[in-house]
Amino acid sequence: MGFNFVKGVIFFFLTGLGMTGNIFVFMNCTCFIGGTKMKSTPLILTHLVFTNIILLLSKGIPRTIAAFGFRNFLSDIGCKVVVYMERVARGLSICTSSLLTVVQAITMSPRHSAWRRAQPRSAWHVLPLLLSLWGLNAMVSMNLLYIVSSTNMNSSQISKSDVYCGFLPKSQKVNWIFLTLLALRDTVFQGLMGGASVYLVTLLHKHHQRVLHLQKSKVVCKTPREIKAAQNVLLLMLCFLFFYWTDCFTSLYLAFSFKSDSITINLQEFLTFGYAILSPFVLIHRDGFQAKCWHALQGGKILRNCLLHSPFYRWK
Repeated sequence: MGFNFVKGVIFFFLTGLGMTGNIFVFMNCTCFIGGTKMKSTPLILTHLVFTNIILLLSKGIPRTIAAFGFRNFLSDIGCKVVVYMERVARGLSICTSSLLTVVQAITMSPRHSAWRRAQPRSAWHVLPLLLSLWGLNAMVSMNLLYIVSSTNMNSSQISKSDVYCGFLPKSQKVNWIFLTLLALRDTVFQGLMGGASVYLVTLLHKHHQRVLHLQKSKVVCKTPREIKAAQNVLLLMLCFLFFYWTDCFTSLYLAFSFKSDSITINLQEFLTFGYAILSPFVLIHRDGFQAKCWHALQGGKILRNCLLHSPFYRWK
């Protein structure tokens, strides 16, 4: 009883902390997605924190209530909705993080690069992509609406996953189809994320070399906010990859382990929404969200003007 109470307090604190951080970032970003010239990056970030909030509501709150010992909290429909939204939100977190990295890499690309032609000029070019991501993740998680059931149904066939919800047995063939779709989605979007991150690191390295030349030439050139924004995005990606792969390895350990490890199980529960808790504070700590809410992400003019006036400006 004492352990469950401590667990409930921890989940309550982490969920509240994550909600506070995401709401703060959400409110700072929404002031930049209105009007006729909506920018793409604030919209993507707003979508990311919105999916974080959904994940915290669907994952953190039920776990907190369960840890405090409340039973019969969710009905059969409630279980389906909560588990389904949790899975969709986790998928959207992967896809949105990947989209953010790709858009930032395109924004940072040289003026004459072929990638610049794909740069979204406004949020209206990104909005259809975000809507398609909702459709994609809703489709690949649709099987949960049929196999998730409340443990209150008293069915001996239910495979219990937590206090409230369990899984009904279904065709293994259908299960493998949806598992394949999930694996394919994660592979594709993490591949895009990895490629864009490598490209960003290359651009940042070139910028660093030019700054060294400028310092030797006694030319003052401040670090543009676009460079800081790219560094923030890379830090976000490292944060995401840490939680994602740690969660994967922990899940594999639990799946192939012959003993029940309560510490590992509780750690795995935290890892599933750790990124949703930490990511807004990464943005806040990196000074990405002051009064102007990353407005420097939107143009790229400071960096280009700085480098264009440098005698060492060469995009290879």
